[in-house]
Amino acid sequence: MAHRDHLLAAAHGALAAATLVACVLAEAAVLALRRGDGAAGMLCYYLVPVSAMLLLYRSRRRAAAARVGLVDFACLRPPPRLRIPVAGLLEHFKLIGCFDDGSVEFMTKVIEASGMGNETYFPPSLHHIPPAATHGEAIREAHMLFFPALDDLFAKTGVPPSSVGAVVVNCSGFCAAPSLSAIIANRYGMASDVRTCNLSGMGCAAGAIGVDVAAGLLRAHGAMSYAVVVSAEIVTVGWYSGKDQSKLLLNCYFRTGCSAALVTTKRGGAKYRLVSVTRTNQMANDRSYRSGYRDEDDEGITGFTLGHGVGRMVSELLRAHLLTLSLSILPWREKLRYVAALLRHRHDKKASSVPMPDFRAAAEHFCLPSSGRPMIWRLGQGLGLGEAEMEAALMAFHRFGNQSAASLWYQLAYMEAKGRVRRGDTVWQLAVGSGLKANSLVWERVADDDHFATERHGRSTLGPWADCIHKYPVTEA
Repeated sequence: MAHRDHLLAAAHGALAAATLVACVLAEAAVLALRRGDGAAGMLCYYLVPVSAMLLLYRSRRRAAAARVGLVDFACLRPPPRLRIPVAGLLEHFKLIGCFDDGSVEFMTKVIEASGMGNETYFPPSLHHIPPAATHGEAIREAHMLFFPALDDLFAKTGVPPSSVGAVVVNCSGFCAAPSLSAIIANRYGMASDVRTCNLSGMGCAAGAIGVDVAAGLLRAHGAMSYAVVVSAEIVTVGWYSGKDQSKLLLNCYFRTGCSAALVTTKRGGAKYRLVSVTRTNQMANDRSYRSGYRDEDDEGITGFTLGHGVGRMVSELLRAHLLTLSLSILPWREKLRYVAALLRHRHDKKASSVPMPDFRAAAEHFCLPSSGRPMIWRLGQGLGLGEAEMEAALMAFHRFGNQSAASLWYQLAYMEAKGRVRRGDTVWQLAVGSGLKANSLVWERVADDDHFATERHGRSTLGPWADCIHKYPVTEA
């Protein structure tokens, strides 16, 4: 059942191509056998080029669908005044007055075990005592996140805001009116026909969904050349001031950050080519649906709850997701090796664990869900990855914390700042969000290497890592 849609789409595509080829061959045969017949000859002379045009049209549509590329992306580096060291944060918890000793002790243990460093950021509203989690502060945080990231993106790419045909904004917990995408369109004076979309409640998987939505808009509107995907979490409204430990985890992990990515269907000028988008969800499963949700505690305080058994549900989700993903990204030699391993496992009664494909054969670089050092290690080892493949996720969490959907882009920025992504390399971005859902983006680097350039279009090529990349990796993460 997990492969049904994939197999049906492949079967329909193969049937359509076979039908067109059969028509061309049949018409060519008629033309050869009845060359002397006037009417038949005229008909064949007409039908053959029509069929050829249909084939060309199909091939051009497939090429256009596969031509979505990433021009470039930008990640916000918040100002130093918003830095929140771990010791300062723990003291902040004690001084606020809304947490009891048990809650402070719980959050202290979680943060100390998470692998988070002392350079993460909180928005201005959460530096107050007590925190000012108001709508106005959330709007100000959105401005602080969106505009510097977009300014950097437009400067790096040289694409003016007036050329953008669609704006897709991912923010799970905050819905403004006018919308967040309208705020961006207003700020940059975008065209009156710009398409704007807001994705809410999607969790950390929204970044990949945003790219998929933007790619769909570009394919559907041929005159549209560029779309912007903005990923951020408004931490102001995600703050929980109660005592329910299942809701306190967001206070421990989530930090300020924002990314902006420019995608296009234009030929040339892209840094990465979008190889595949794979989306899997288990929303119809009640246990999966209730594994993460926003509600009120016994005191009426709203927060995000991580349900019991969420780890098991994520494991089940990833197994289904990886089976679907492996069909499209694994090379044939690895598929054959994996099938052979499965057959050996089936006949080996002593074998305990089911073998997994070697995903390192499909991608050179990996961006993983930024959910703390223990979970990153557990997920990476489950995928058969080593410390080198998990480094970007671990270091991005250490430096910036969990920035929800934007975290994947901070990890890619880390690998670029280290000069590791070469032309022809493949990057796999894996995201897991509430619902539950798992989404994967696979990119291929198509631009020339610029690892020795310190600036491009007047902007640093090191992005948010410009002042600290020489310090990483750190051993304590």
